[in-house]
Amino acid sequence: MSVFFYALPSLIIVVVLIAAARIVRRSLELRSAWSSGLTAEARCLRSYTTVSGGGNDTSVTTTLHHVYEFTTREGRAVRFEEANGRRTVVEGDIVPVYYTASHPEKATAQSPSPGRAAAGTVGMLVFLGLIVSFCVGFMITYHQASSGVDGLFGGV
Repeated sequence: MSVFFYALPSLIIVVVLIAAARIVRRSLELRSAWSSGLTAEARCLRSYTTVSGGGNDTSVTTTLHHVYEFTTREGRAVRFEEANGRRTVVEGDIVPVYYTASHPEKATAQSPSPGRAAAGTVGMLVFLGLIVSFCVGFMITYHQASSGVDGLFGGV
């Protein structure tokens, strides 16, 4: 039974660390695209929303997605999808995109705002760090409490 009190927090920690790695990776991709100096005009091919949540006690979250296509300076046609884009962009609109020469498929149509992106990344990492801290604290507290109980009843 005590393995449950170690396995579940450990699983949560692993999921949180994977999420943190994905957040940092995307932040670095955005920074690279913005600082590369390579831009192109992209056409919005498609715009759609996804909805999640909405159960008994959960709120509904709507995410706006855009599918863009542009041509790199080398003449390569690139199509990419981006979530949480500007709500004013509709199908057929032309928008500037930022990309790197090595990975143009990781382009972004978000306007450069490195300070805002860094603040968002740091905020998410702090939140995820709190979750990890809570899980580690829970495991330590459970370990101390269970070893103290074993000591009390060990002589019976």
